[in-house]
This record gives sequence, C-alpha cells and structure tokens, in this order.
Amino acid sequence: MKNLLFFIIISLFPMASINAQEQTNTADGALLRGLDKVSGEVVDFGLKSGEKYILWKLNIELSECRYPISNPVGDAFAHLTISQDKSENNLFRGWMIASSPALNPLEHARYDVWVLRCAMLSTSTE
Repeated sequence: MKNLLFFIIISLFPMASINAQEQTNTADGALLRGLDKVSGEVVDFGLKSGEKYILWKLNIELSECRYPISNPVGDAFAHLTISQDKSENNLFRGWMIASSPALNPLEHARYDVWVLRCAMLSTSTE
C-alpha cells in the first residue's frame, strides 16, 4: 500500500511542475481596488506600468502585471510598491496575486489594496 501511495505522489509531481511553469504574458497596466476600512469607501482605479497613483495617503506604483496566456482573465500577478505619504519606507513591495489576495497582502491598519486583473490601458489623446 505504501508503494502504491508513493507511486501516485511521484507521478503527480511532473504535472505540478508543468502548471507552475505556465507561460505568462505582460500587460501594460492593471486594475486595482482600494478600501478605506474606516469609512468603507471603495475605489477602483487603473494604473499603467511605471506610473504612480495617489490613493488617500498611499503612493502606489506598478512595475509590471503578468497574466497566464491560457487564461488571460483568470488571474493577474502584479508587482507593486506602496508607501505612505512622503515616507521613503515601503509599506509593501512585491507581487500581489489577484486570485489569492491574502497570500501576500498590504498590511496596513486603515487601507487595503489588491489587484483585480491586468489590463491593456489605452493612452488618452485629449
């Protein structure tokens, strides 16, 4: 019985490694959501890669947004840097995953920020 269980576990590992190495594509922006936990205000906003957005007292910068080629609307992986006001210390710097926001969250007493999806944000010609 132990040998059969061992064989089943070993045979599943190659499939897991294929899924872990799924090809991704890069979008030029992301759609994010912010929550003020005190007032209950929710704000959705788009952010292009390399740009900064000021939300309440947070400075949010998007470095990159990636999504799986096989499921473009199914998930997003966004690399964000978040700081507060004029502080040079980062509150958050790393990858946030849309399907698992609690995996690597912004830890702040008042504000939450999470990724909804990657987006191809067009530039305005006005």
